[in-house]
Amino acid sequence: MTKHRLLAATALSTLMLGAAPAMAVTVTMNTVQIFGTIDPAKISDYTDYMAAVNLYDGLVTVDAAGNIIPELAESWTVSDDAKEVTYKLRDDAKFADGSPVEASDVVYTVERLLRINQGPANLFAGVLTPGSVTAVDAKTVKFTLAKTFAPFLTTVPAIFILNEEVVKANEGADDGQTYLATNVAGAGAYSLKSWDRGSQMTITRNADYYKGFGAGPINEVHWIITNDEATVRSLAASGELTMSSQFQSPDTYTALEAMGRFVIAKEETSTAFYLKLNSKAAPTDDVHIRKAIALATDYATIREVISPGGVLSTPLPKAFAAFHADDIPEPVYDLEAAKAEVAQSKYAGAPIPITLAYVAGTKFEEEISLLMQSNLEQLGFVVTQQADPWNRITEIAGKVESTPNVNQIFFGPTYPSPDSMFFTQYHSEAAGTWASMEWVQNPEIDAMIDEARGTGDTAKQAEIYKAVQHKLVDLQSDVFLNTQTVQHAMDKCLTGFKAVPMMSFDYDFTRYSWTC
Repeated sequence: MTKHRLLAATALSTLMLGAAPAMAVTVTMNTVQIFGTIDPAKISDYTDYMAAVNLYDGLVTVDAAGNIIPELAESWTVSDDAKEVTYKLRDDAKFADGSPVEASDVVYTVERLLRINQGPANLFAGVLTPGSVTAVDAKTVKFTLAKTFAPFLTTVPAIFILNEEVVKANEGADDGQTYLATNVAGAGAYSLKSWDRGSQMTITRNADYYKGFGAGPINEVHWIITNDEATVRSLAASGELTMSSQFQSPDTYTALEAMGRFVIAKEETSTAFYLKLNSKAAPTDDVHIRKAIALATDYATIREVISPGGVLSTPLPKAFAAFHADDIPEPVYDLEAAKAEVAQSKYAGAPIPITLAYVAGTKFEEEISLLMQSNLEQLGFVVTQQADPWNRITEIAGKVESTPNVNQIFFGPTYPSPDSMFFTQYHSEAAGTWASMEWVQNPEIDAMIDEARGTGDTAKQAEIYKAVQHKLVDLQSDVFLNTQTVQHAMDKCLTGFKAVPMMSFDYDFTRYSWTC
């Protein structure tokens, strides 16, 4: 065979075998909880947003530094009084079906969000009302705020734009909720290929995505839902797993790294890990009991061994440096001081029943809960362990009486502003969600959060937010475990992970590349 014929045969073999991996790679990643919904008007937790940020685009998005950057909108202007924001859409912005994205689609999306009043809608309570968003022309849309709302620009990435024509054609009797529960009507870089709610979701790349893709694009993303450490290791050993979830045990990260195919990507985040204490249910309705639980928490073991992370001394991570109350000391582990708090409580002198809850099957949370049980039993508590799947936790969080006493919850900024850490967790208007299982419902705290939201004076905001932190620490609304050091075991050929201070925007797979 001549050299030329050999080269031709090699080329033919390459074609028969398929394109280079960089052009057809599938990333397989595990998640530890189900995707609850893909309807942009109803999304609320990290898996929901993980899907949405790939299936839909917003007017703007967020980069790793927390900057607001263009997406469907190419530019925006803000009025002098900060009550009007006008967005100019890209001329080439189009939905996955090829139709243009227009101002009317933005108007429809916001109106529907307000009507359904779930998910991201609480970000705009009292800020956007029916009629607040208007089409100036086909490519220009104006938001008129009902009141000054300092974080507004940072909340807009949570509005994922719908194709009005498609949704209206399938709106049925429930504003398209049934249709959008299993279908996508957006401008995102990926389309839904398959979804089995309890086990997996697969999305596939839209080749005609209006923004295009960089080198080594990810062709498909396949999420496998499992929090079983042995299953994750098995998937990695078989070659199927490309990227682990951020909630694996330290032993699993070590085992995957030892395989030689994976690197451990680590990023400090503004996500906080709490024990949320139900302040309306016995015995955690007593502040002395809440303080006793905080003092009975072995922070060093949790932070350094079980769930690696940084010090969290208030509800607000130190990443929000200008707004953080640095004068509040970090929490301490002191069983003798915890006993003294129990003695001051109305439950002193008798066994104290208490329920410790965590996400079922999450090994590190189980370890934390067992550690807490060991310490609390030394103080006279009678502990019941309650492990529930995530969808059950979101359900029981809706009522005071079904919310357990102690709940292990990760919560990070839904948008890159300290307001997202306070309003969504501690304002009375946000009560009844998994993010607010403390049931604080304190009028004074509500007023402080409202005041911070209503001023554009950053120094004034910082003063208020620091006072809110002192108030919540005095109330011992939570046990402040740590700030999350996010970790992923990633195939050495996969690059692009960078922590973003907005829920699951880290997992926009247009930002990833396959380099092999």
